[in-house]
Amino acid sequence: MPVEETSAGGVVFRRGDGQPPLFLLIRDSYRNWGLPKGHVEAGEQASEAALREVAEETGLTDLVLHAPIQEIDWFFRFRRRLIHKTCAFFLMESDAGEPCPQRDEGITACRWLPIETAIRTVSYANARGVLTAAGQLVGGLGAR
Repeated sequence: MPVEETSAGGVVFRRGDGQPPLFLLIRDSYRNWGLPKGHVEAGEQASEAALREVAEETGLTDLVLHAPIQEIDWFFRFRRRLIHKTCAFFLMESDAGEPCPQRDEGITACRWLPIETAIRTVSYANARGVLTAAGQLVGGLGAR
């Protein structure tokens, strides 16, 4: 039987005047581009965990939580144990601040990209689906 783990994360976007929105990717210690996420702690709601993890991994703290995007899951092995991880992603907006990678957690870079470039750049297929859904949600948001 696999060990069950629950995580939450965020797709962070930023809108500029008359410019297409930009989406934030992080690069992990394996040099893969992905989305900020982490474990949901005891007593914590998934949305709270997502905001906390994004703030920790990117240094961005002035985040507006818009909506849940979707939940994904995958299996992997860690120390010879099979892990089944479920991760709920939420759409978040950041109006200001420069992201700063959480280097002690192995995050080596943060990068703002247009949605099409972000979808091509992200290393994980399931994250491409999350980004695609996030791009559609952002397109449906009204002006600030």
